[in-house]
Amino acid sequence: MRVWPLWSAIFVVSAVVAGGATLATGLWSTSRRGTAAVASAPEWISPRVIEQSATITTTGIVRLRSNAIVRVGSQVSGVVHALRVSVGAHVRRGDIIAEIDTTLLDARVAQAAAQLRLDEVLLEKARMDRKRIAGALLSVSRQTVDDLLWAERSAEARVAKSETDVNEAKKERGYATIRAPIDGIVASVSTQEGETVAASFAAPTFVTIVQDRALELSAMVDETDIGQVSRGMRAEFTTEAFPAQTLHAVVRRIDPTATIVSGVVNYPVICDIEETLIEIRPDMTANVSIATGRRRAVLVPMESVATNGSERYVVLSRGGAPQRQIVVTGARSGGEVEIISGVSSADRLLRQPVVAQAHPGGGGS
Repeated sequence: MRVWPLWSAIFVVSAVVAGGATLATGLWSTSRRGTAAVASAPEWISPRVIEQSATITTTGIVRLRSNAIVRVGSQVSGVVHALRVSVGAHVRRGDIIAEIDTTLLDARVAQAAAQLRLDEVLLEKARMDRKRIAGALLSVSRQTVDDLLWAERSAEARVAKSETDVNEAKKERGYATIRAPIDGIVASVSTQEGETVAASFAAPTFVTIVQDRALELSAMVDETDIGQVSRGMRAEFTTEAFPAQTLHAVVRRIDPTATIVSGVVNYPVICDIEETLIEIRPDMTANVSIATGRRRAVLVPMESVATNGSERYVVLSRGGAPQRQIVVTGARSGGEVEIISGVSSADRLLRQPVVAQAHPGGGGS
């Protein structure tokens, strides 16, 4: 007759009380020699619930705004008399960038001014002729009076046109001095002193200026998260070049069209950078975190979560008996892990579940 050891009978009774042999073995441990002993008294704990920021983490790129580059050219033709900037120079609005030789432009101003003086003389003569006829004692025909009146009005019109020509010539003369339209940094220079520029059909570009504080952040947000992002949300980012420097930005818009790469759908989220370091440059890669609000997080000790294959689970106390509960975990920090689903704040769980197999061994006849 086969006799079973006393500890084996105790194990069977415990399994029935716990509600199942599989779960009951989870509260036991087995020695390397195949002998089993009852584990220490189980410790039941409650999850810790905290309020924390809900964020979306993604990558992005620092880039120039579409309207941040200004190409400065010449509206008049001529020889470049002086070029006063170089690549990398910082300019302020109104600073002189270049000067065109003004010899021909000065001549046009003088010619327009001379024509104005001639027209003013003719106007004065037309007025005197009309006044002389009007004060004469002899009667004159109506036709003569009308002719003198129209001659005076024609002279007035010629004077007005000549005045416009003078103003236009002076304004064109002013275009010979090319000034910076914005504050910024000179990105490129495409001409040199002594070159002849022709502005007959299109204004030739002299320099390209990048506007100050013209950088923006473009973050690529996955389609599963884009619904949580809205205008005005705060964002933080670091660059690969300066990982220790955290910069801040604000969401300005979400592009309506997506970027699809290898079947992954992302939407560009454009953010205004609040502070710009002089070292930050366009096309730098950024690691972005967008704060989408606050949420409740359920935290448990890491040792409370056990693994069975690809599944993670905890042991809960429900109805007076331990019960295995599959969970979905999130971020880990400070010895705790977030439980996304499977555990509520009202649950009680085993601090350190141990999964083991009971192997009744030994015996006699």
